[in-house]
Amino acid sequence: MPTVIIALGVALVLFLAARQLYKDKKKGKSLCGGKCSCCPNGCACHGKVKK
Repeated sequence: MPTVIIALGVALVLFLAARQLYKDKKKGKSLCGGKCSCCPNGCACHGKVKK
């Protein structure tokens, strides 16, 4: 029984995290929280970054 409770807790945390990421993406917020101009993957995330 404890294994089921722990598994449900982990599943709930993962669901809430995924839901928050989805909501943030819909609002146009950055998922990484960093500065895109310094990021080596800035072009992949948001197109061309002005320097």
